[in-house]
Amino acid sequence: MRVSIVTPSFNQAKFIGRTIDSVLSQTGDFELDYRVIDGGSTDDTIEILQSYGNRVNWVSEPDRGQVDAINRGLRAADGDIVAWLNSDDVLLPGALARIVAAFRAHPEIEWVHGRCKIIDEDDREVRRWVSAYKHFRAQRHTLQNFLTENYISQMTVFWRRDIQEELGYLSNAFRYAFDYDLFLRLAHRGDPFYIEEPTACFRWYETSKSGGGYVEQMTETADRGAVSPHATLRTRLFGRAKKVAIIGTYRALALAREAYRRRL
Repeated sequence: MRVSIVTPSFNQAKFIGRTIDSVLSQTGDFELDYRVIDGGSTDDTIEILQSYGNRVNWVSEPDRGQVDAINRGLRAADGDIVAWLNSDDVLLPGALARIVAAFRAHPEIEWVHGRCKIIDEDDREVRRWVSAYKHFRAQRHTLQNFLTENYISQMTVFWRRDIQEELGYLSNAFRYAFDYDLFLRLAHRGDPFYIEEPTACFRWYETSKSGGGYVEQMTETADRGAVSPHATLRTRLFGRAKKVAIIGTYRALALAREAYRRRL
């Protein structure tokens, strides 16, 4: 089985080496097709990419942003299963072996995802309660539950490439929820297989896209779930209530962090 992973990149020299290493260090009974689509970085990213020689298939040229870069990589991918891994996230040891084993054991399944840890800029695990909550929700997945919140971690999701054209690519109509939009299309086709072992790490920091834009991200997610033809009135109302609760929690955490800094 051949696995294609796409990493979109732009000025992420601080993290991209750790991302690449986490992919290239994967071992198991599979072939790896790894592609980095860089948007013309002006930091040290190019030098880092060059240091890997021919172990990474990469290109650096202007693009139209993250969605465009991922879609370009997915269109070029030639694996049996595909995914993307952002340039600040990492795979955990053994992740691809577990992903491939799941697809082999369940030929009827079109997509797979796994448990995710959250780490900070220095690779320290943080927000364990968020990871535990998502794990709890993923174990109890239903389409109606998924329409109310996105508890599936993008960096752990892989799907079969032979459904890509029918499934479609990422939509640039969304700035934050383009992953959720794609996963809903997958979810409408069938339930995912969930790998309960930790599979990848999501890197959270205040200057990241998710770290600074959580209000817009939660709003887009709630709005996307609400327009699904499968969303009941109860699901739509529940989704809106969850959006308010989640945004309130994140704002409270941000205020607590700021208060802590002022005391230092």
